[in-house]
Amino acid sequence: MHDSRDDAERTTNAPARAGRGLLRRPWFWLLFVALAAGGYWAIDFVRRPVTADGARGSGGERAIPVTVAAAARADVPVVLDALGTVTSLRTVTVRSRVDGQLLRVNFREGQTVKAGEVLAEIDPRPFQVQLEQAQGQLARDRALLENARLDLERYRTLVAQDAASAQQLDTQQALVRQYEGAVKTDQGQVDNARLQLAYARITAPFSGRLGLRLVDPGNLVRAGDANGLVTITQVQPIGVTFALPEKDLAPVLARYREGKPMTVQALDRDQRQVLASGRLTTLDNQIDLATGTLKMKAEFANADGALFPNQFVNARLRIDLLAGATVVPTAAVQRGAPGTYVYLLQPDGTVALRRIETGPVDGERIVVVRGLAPGDRVVIDGVDNLRDGARVEAIDKAEAAQAGAQPAARPPAQRRRPR
Repeated sequence: MHDSRDDAERTTNAPARAGRGLLRRPWFWLLFVALAAGGYWAIDFVRRPVTADGARGSGGERAIPVTVAAAARADVPVVLDALGTVTSLRTVTVRSRVDGQLLRVNFREGQTVKAGEVLAEIDPRPFQVQLEQAQGQLARDRALLENARLDLERYRTLVAQDAASAQQLDTQQALVRQYEGAVKTDQGQVDNARLQLAYARITAPFSGRLGLRLVDPGNLVRAGDANGLVTITQVQPIGVTFALPEKDLAPVLARYREGKPMTVQALDRDQRQVLASGRLTTLDNQIDLATGTLKMKAEFANADGALFPNQFVNARLRIDLLAGATVVPTAAVQRGAPGTYVYLLQPDGTVALRRIETGPVDGERIVVVRGLAPGDRVVIDGVDNLRDGARVEAIDKAEAAQAGAQPAARPPAQRRRPR
């Protein structure tokens, strides 16, 4: 028997079953996507700004904030940087030249001394005794020589009177020459004794800075001692030794052969402070095969003692000066597939990729040989998201720095309300 309730239930659920079947149709989803895309395009078109000719353009892209700086004209030195070591022009270990007891030391460790200044003294009494002995021997032989010369004159008179033989005259002449030789020997002994006595006073061979004392007073010192008494190092003037790669030698050698002076700056380890300025004095006579570099030496007056022997410094050799060169901040220069380029700010608020040719680097700025002119504004910050033709919101670096330097305006004081 047919159930009327079943027929009514099937009639009620028919629209739901039809809807579920429609969702399974592919064409339904294609139609849905097409309608959604069309609606999005219509909304975007309406939001686009209207250009001067009444058409809606594509100016809906958001401007990218960037910092710009203007290319300037400046005199830029052409320099080469290298690692250097401060070297003393002269270093000597002061030793005794005679044997004896060290009586006193006349210097302080680390003291700066001048050439000829007495550093230490050795007991001079043994050398004084030797000098007196040599002087006594000299006086004795001089007296014998004088007596022999008087006898020679007498023999010459007697031979002329036939009162003496020629043999006696010859013998006396030989005796005079013998005493003359003895006097010369004695004079040499006296001079040697005086020299040994002078060596008892140990003096500085040149002006410089002393090191640590190696021997204390009261000790016996000998001329053959290896350690010596103290070391002395010349620090004014002082040198800096550094090396340059073979590929950078051409302009240096050209100026060196022409006799043109080249200045050298010694900078600290962080290259932030110039310790001293000097001049290039010497080039080595051969290139090091192991490193492919040529050693050089510069000389510094070092009047303030800023350079210390064996100190590490950064040497900066100035070769030439580029007068009136176009420079931009180093941060503006980019390198990639197009080559070396910058983003140039256009009058319409967009940027253009501009290929350039660069020159020497001077600190935080770089020389632009070709591609820019003084006054052109280039992007120095915010280049990561840029592309050729992108719209930007430019912030001038100089104006921002000037605004930051001005003190902020204080708000007006508020009046206190009476209680």
